[in-house]
Amino acid sequence: MDPKDVRRRWAERSGEFSPEYYAHRGPDGTSEAIGELFDRHLGCETPILEVGCSSGRHLAYLQDNGFRNLAGVEVSAEAIAVMQETYPDLAAAGSFHVEAIEDVLGEFADDRFGAVYSVETLQHVHPDSEPVFAELARITGKLLVTVENERWEEATRGRANDDRDERGYDVGYVDEGLPLYCRNWGQVFTDLGLIEIECRSGSRDTLRVFHSTEE
Repeated sequence: MDPKDVRRRWAERSGEFSPEYYAHRGPDGTSEAIGELFDRHLGCETPILEVGCSSGRHLAYLQDNGFRNLAGVEVSAEAIAVMQETYPDLAAAGSFHVEAIEDVLGEFADDRFGAVYSVETLQHVHPDSEPVFAELARITGKLLVTVENERWEEATRGRANDDRDERGYDVGYVDEGLPLYCRNWGQVFTDLGLIEIECRSGSRDTLRVFHSTEE
């Protein structure tokens, strides 16, 4: 599956892991963890970007907790339609880009956002699209937060792994052949010049916090 196939499949997603699925579940512990981090490090007017925002449950939590300068990138137009129904205040106040992250990040200036974050999104980026990670580091003015599957056991809920791609990645599959690439995000973003200031390993995801400069 090439990068365009991966993006198309996610844009057309229905059922489990679809925008409706996440809107129904609402904000969760991850939303709270991100909110707590931003409360400690950012002001309420700080520009914040979520990469792969889906129908907006994490951004809605931030809005409900006082953050007012919110933006998202989402490949699925249906996700934004679900947001307009489920979180109308967020949809009206935020700035949203219905494009693949590979296509939109280059439009943003250096250090455009005080914080950029992703929740189980970067793990689906195809190896051919890896230059997008440098773009994320470039547009991050202060904090970059990743909440991603990093270990095979997390990514596949314990299923056996027999798959590696030609570059040596462990490759899981959400279902129906949709790939999930297990990466060490600490190494990815420190190699790009960011400074890791926090790491929390959960039962499923690993939350990492990076700073663009020394605090």
